[in-house]
Amino acid sequence: MRGFRWPPPPDGGPRTWGPGPGAPRTGRPALPEPETDLVTTPHGVRLEQLVTGAGDPVTVFAHGLGNGIATTRPFGSGVAGRKIFFQFRGHGRSDAPAGPWSYADLARDLRAVADLGGATRAFGASLGAGALCRLLLESPHRFERLVFFLPAVLDRPRGEVARDRLTALLDAVESGDAATVADVVQVELPSAVRNTPAGWAYLRQRLDQLLRDGLAPGLASLPDSVPLRDATALAAVTAPALVIACAGDDLHPVEVAEQLAGALPRATLHVYDRPGVLWTDRADLRERVSGFLNE
Repeated sequence: MRGFRWPPPPDGGPRTWGPGPGAPRTGRPALPEPETDLVTTPHGVRLEQLVTGAGDPVTVFAHGLGNGIATTRPFGSGVAGRKIFFQFRGHGRSDAPAGPWSYADLARDLRAVADLGGATRAFGASLGAGALCRLLLESPHRFERLVFFLPAVLDRPRGEVARDRLTALLDAVESGDAATVADVVQVELPSAVRNTPAGWAYLRQRLDQLLRDGLAPGLASLPDSVPLRDATALAAVTAPALVIACAGDDLHPVEVAEQLAGALPRATLHVYDRPGVLWTDRADLRERVSGFLNE
C-alpha cells in the first residue's frame, strides 16, 4: 500500500514498493509566486494583495482558513475584468493585530479590499464565504454578483473535526518542522493525488508559504465563531448568487450550503458528488465560476 512520506523522493515522483512500473518520476515544480503589494486599510490593518487583469467588472476573491492568494487564483483564471486576491489578517504578509478575531473583523478586511479596489463582485471560499456573509449582513446590496465556494459555517459553530484540523495546523506551523506541517496539509489532497508529481508540487507550494509566513495565533478562535446569528437575515440580499458544495466534505457540510442557498433569494446551488473538486472536476469548476461571474 502506498503511503505518504516527507521529504519527497529526490527524483520528484512517487515512491512505490515491489516490482512493476511506477508512475512518472518527474513533475514540474510549482510556479513561483507573483509579487504582491501591502495595502493599508481604513481600519489600520495592512493586507497583502495581488491584482491581475484589467478593466471592468472588478472581482474580489476571499480565501479559506490557513490558505491564501495561491489557492484562490485558479478560480479567477477565466473571470473577465480585474481580479483582486488578498490575504486575510494573520495570513501571508498581512498584519496580525492582537486577537481574538471574529467574522466581523474578517468582513472588515474584505470590505476594505473591495472598496479600495472598486470591486462589484465577490468570491468567498470557506472562511472567505463566512466573511462575505457577515459583510452582506451589514451591507446586503454591496455586490452585484456573489459566489460562495464550500461554505463552512453560517449561524452554528463548526464541528469538532474542523477545530481539530485547525489546531493541528497551527501547532504544526508553530513547530517549524516541514514534515509535521506536510503531514497535516496532505489531508487536503484526495488519496489518488498523494504521492504524485502534482501532489508533491502542491505540498511544496503550501509548505513554502506556511513555513515562510506562518499563521497567527489569533486564528485559533475562529472555528468556534459564526458569521451570523440567524441566516434568515440574508433575505435582504438581492444579488444573484452561486453556492457550490461537495458531497462527503467533512469540513464543509452540504447542509451548510443548502441552508445558505435557501437563505439567499436569488441563489443557485450546485453540489459535486465527491470532495476534492479542485482535483477531480477542476475544468468544470472553473467554467462554472467564470460563466456565472461573466454574465
